[in-house]
Amino acid sequence: MMFENKIREIREEQGMTQAELASKANISRTILSNLETNQKCDCKLSTMLAVASALGKPFESVFLVS
Repeated sequence: MMFENKIREIREEQGMTQAELASKANISRTILSNLETNQKCDCKLSTMLAVASALGKPFESVFLVS
């Protein structure tokens, strides 16, 4: 299953850098970058949930099933 996302859009609206968001979500900046650019990423659901939580948004408003 592929997911599109609004991570960059929401992150930039909140004035956060990738490094700041990655730190809040307790993931590496590389993984966050891969998620943001929809590159192949074998990410766990828990990682995606952590990103949404760090953004203060519900999962379904950050990640869209395509």
